[in-house]
Amino acid sequence: MRSPLIVLTASASEASEWKHSIWQQMVSAGIPSKYGRKFINPEALKCESWPDGRAKYVPNGIRVVESLLLREYDESDVVTCYHENLEKFVGPETRVVGIHAHNPLGISYATDVYSKLAGENLMPVNAAEFMKIVTHPVLRKYRPKIVIGGPGAWQLEKAGRLDEFNVDHVIDGEIERVFSQIFKRIIDGDPTLERIIRIPKTDQPTVEEIPIVRHRSTFGVVEITRGCGRGCQFCSPATKVGRSFPLDHILANAHANAVEGATEIMLASEDMFLYEQGPNFTPNTDALINLFKSVKAIPGIETLQTSHITMAPVVRYPDLIEQLSPHVVPFSHLHHEHSTDPNKCVIDPIIGLETGSPRLFDTFMKGKAYPYKAHQWRDVVLKGMEILNRNNWYPFCTFIIGLPGETDEDTKLSLDLLYELQGAKGMFVPTWFVPLENTRMQKKESVKLVDMTDLQWEFFFTCWRYNIDFYGGSRSRWQWQMGVPLYYQMMGKKLFGKGIKYPLARFAGAPERILRRKLYLDLTGYKRTPELMPAFEKEIVPAFETVKGLNMVEAAG
Repeated sequence: MRSPLIVLTASASEASEWKHSIWQQMVSAGIPSKYGRKFINPEALKCESWPDGRAKYVPNGIRVVESLLLREYDESDVVTCYHENLEKFVGPETRVVGIHAHNPLGISYATDVYSKLAGENLMPVNAAEFMKIVTHPVLRKYRPKIVIGGPGAWQLEKAGRLDEFNVDHVIDGEIERVFSQIFKRIIDGDPTLERIIRIPKTDQPTVEEIPIVRHRSTFGVVEITRGCGRGCQFCSPATKVGRSFPLDHILANAHANAVEGATEIMLASEDMFLYEQGPNFTPNTDALINLFKSVKAIPGIETLQTSHITMAPVVRYPDLIEQLSPHVVPFSHLHHEHSTDPNKCVIDPIIGLETGSPRLFDTFMKGKAYPYKAHQWRDVVLKGMEILNRNNWYPFCTFIIGLPGETDEDTKLSLDLLYELQGAKGMFVPTWFVPLENTRMQKKESVKLVDMTDLQWEFFFTCWRYNIDFYGGSRSRWQWQMGVPLYYQMMGKKLFGKGIKYPLARFAGAPERILRRKLYLDLTGYKRTPELMPAFEKEIVPAFETVKGLNMVEAAG
C-alpha cells in the first residue's frame, strides 16, 4: 500500500490528555528524563490511537495545519500519528514529516531551569520525547523533508541543532494566510526557500482565514481569540492585535472535537476577557456568557476549561467574575476542599503576576495593568485575588525571576507581595526570565541558576512552600522534610552554594522562628515593619483576606 505523502506528529508529552491536566506538559518540560519514572506516571505519556494507527488527539496547532492540508490533499495523503506509529506510515512516497514543537528542548520560561535543579546538561522529559521523533530510524531510512513548526520551533535554531536533527525547514509565525504557497514550495523542493521561514506580522491572518479543524485536539482546545495587544515586552502574543473568532467558528471547532470523543472543551486565549471586547479592553460579559452556554449545549460536552486571563478587568469590573462564575465553575473538572460550590468545583485560569516591583512593572509590562498604573499593581493583585477566590476561581499565577536589571530591592518588593498573598487560594509558580523569540526582549540574556541571589532563591522556594501547603497539605510535608535536607547535602550545596540552604529549609517546612534571622520574610509577621513595605502609603490596601470595599474603580478613573 502506498505511504501517505505527508505525516504529521507531536511528542507524547505535548499530545497527552492524561487527567485533563495542562500540568502534564509543564512537568514534562521541567523534570529531567533520567528521573522521569520517579515523578511522572508512565500512563501520562501514553496517547490513544484509532484502530488504523492515526492519533485520536494532538495539539491544536497540528489540527489547524492538517485542516489546511486537507483543503488540497486527500485524507489518505495526510496522516497524523504518534511517534510509535511513524514506521507504520512513513514510507518511500512520504515527502514531508511535519513535527509540532511547543517546547521541544524544554527551554521556554522556567522549564529548562527547573530541570537544572538536578544538575547541568540534563535533558527534560519533553526534550527526550521530542528526540524519539527526530531520531526515529524510519526518518533516516526514507529521508522525507523534516519541517518543524509551533510556538517552540525557534528553540532548535537558537540551540544550533538543526543539522543534528536533519531539519529542512523551521516555520516561525502564524502560517494560515501563506500556508498554501509555502507548503507547495516545500513539496516541490524549491532550493530558494529559506531554511528558517519567518512569517512577517504583515501576513498575520484574519480569523476568517483560519480553518475549522477536522479532528480532535488535545484537551479539546478551541481558540476563542488570538493575540492580545497589551504590549508586555517578554511576550509574543502581547505584540499582536487581539482578534476574536466568530461564535459559529468556535462552535464548529467544539463540535468537531465532541464528535470524536472529547468530553471537555478548553477555551484557549491569551486573555479570555478579550473575547468580543469593547473599547479599551472592556470585557463583553454577555458575549462570554453566551459562549459558555453555547459550548456546553453541544452534545457530549460535560466540562469546560479556561486558559489565560488578566487581573486588571477583575478589579475594574467588580461584577464580571460574579456574573461569569455560574456558567463556568460548576462545569469544571477541577475540585478543591475549600470551594464553596456545592460540588467543590473550582477553575484555575492562568494569570501572569510577574513581579511586585512597580519599577520593573512600568518598564516591561505596564499595559498589563491598564487602566491602573504600575504603582497600583500590588493593590490590583490583592483585590483581584479576593474577588476571584470568593467566586471559586483559584488561579495559576506565574512570576518572573531575573527580569533584566532586577535589583535586590525589586526582589524584596516581590517578596512583600508574596507575603501579603498568604491565605490566597491558588498556585504561585516562579519562572526565570528567558528571552523568547518574536518579543521585544529576544536579545536579552537569560537568567542562569548559578547567578541567582539569595533573595531570588527565597522567593522561589517560598512560592513552592505556599503551593505545597495549599494543594498538598500535611500529608505531603513529611516527604519534603526528609528529602530536602538530603538534596541540599548531596547536590544543592555543590550546584548552587550555601545561599539556598535557608530558602530550602522554608520549602521543607522549617519553623519560621528559626528562619527569621536568616531570611528577608518572616511569614509569621514577627519582624514586619513599615520600612519593608512599598512607599506608596496612600495606595496601600490591607493584607489579603481583609481586602473589602476598596473602590478600585474610582482609583482607575
